[in-house]
Amino acid sequence: MKSILLLLAAATMMPAAKRPLYVFDNGVGSGVLSIEEQTELTKKTGYAGIFYSGTKNIPELLAAHKSRGLKVLGIYTGMNLSDAKPGYDPGLPEAIRQLKGSGALITFTVNGKAANGDDLAVPVIREVADMAAQVGLKVALYPHYGMHVARVEDALRVREKVGRSNLGIVFNLCHWLRSGDEANMAARLKEALPHTWMVSINGADHEGDWGRLIQTLDRGAFDVRSFLKTLKSMGYKGPIGLQCYNVKGDREENLKRSMAAWRSF
Repeated sequence: MKSILLLLAAATMMPAAKRPLYVFDNGVGSGVLSIEEQTELTKKTGYAGIFYSGTKNIPELLAAHKSRGLKVLGIYTGMNLSDAKPGYDPGLPEAIRQLKGSGALITFTVNGKAANGDDLAVPVIREVADMAAQVGLKVALYPHYGMHVARVEDALRVREKVGRSNLGIVFNLCHWLRSGDEANMAARLKEALPHTWMVSINGADHEGDWGRLIQTLDRGAFDVRSFLKTLKSMGYKGPIGLQCYNVKGDREENLKRSMAAWRSF
């Protein structure tokens, strides 16, 4: 209990972190709190902005961030190869237009299974990248365990096939650990970082289910601090977001714990 109180006090008393940390909307009440409430909680707990799921309510999201001096990190969307006609979210073109000038990253998953999955995905991703390029935005493939683009290697392969200069990838700590690739960390980062436009982190154990692989930043056996030092030594200067999927406990306390850990890093 004493250590918890010290962490929470540190989150309140310490100055702002020199490097910003963004937060996924699953950590600030997505689906429960309004956008205004989510953004206010983000500001209150010291994060630089939200990584937002979906393509709706973009003007409201931007306005809520601007009024608090925050920045929308990006939006999370994608496609499913199992659909009768695989394609992107119908709301994505308008969302991209609304995000013009924001610098927000369009992250894109490729879900589902198909023998010719790359062939189905490449023209769709190419179209998304071209729409984003028209308004000066970038797109990043988001590897997600269990999907067609599940691993860093998958994202790099598809990126190469798409052949667009504004297309990169996201390096997701929890999904990378779930893939069982920890032993190859240095080699994988060296391969990925030249094309990595966002990194997600969280407290984690070395293996297990999501309850072990996604924790507050001060918990877990995996050495996140050393991981961040490796990123820095390899020259990564892009944004970093905190993944909070299904983390149990009080929302605000969890955010404060993770921010205190980040500042200690």
